[in-house]
Amino acid sequence: MSRRCELTGKGPMTGNNVSHAKNRTRRRFLPNLQDVTLASETLGRSFKFRISNAALRTVDHRGGLDGFFAKSKDVELSDAALKVKKEIAKAQA
Repeated sequence: MSRRCELTGKGPMTGNNVSHAKNRTRRRFLPNLQDVTLASETLGRSFKFRISNAALRTVDHRGGLDGFFAKSKDVELSDAALKVKKEIAKAQA
């Protein structure tokens, strides 16, 4: 399972551990991923996603899963999320 957010595409970043003596060793900063179930009001169903906490806050801010997908870009979404977005758009039309 990749360490990538399904809604925002946020993934691992790299940087340095810096000791008191300024010795630098490489490290990874991993996104804070959570397994969540989000409900779509339009479809009347719920979907499981593995998303970052920042994405979860964005979904709440935009008024739920339907509002998030209305403003999201297709490039950032995973295949499963893109499929759900198209279903929601089809149901709203």
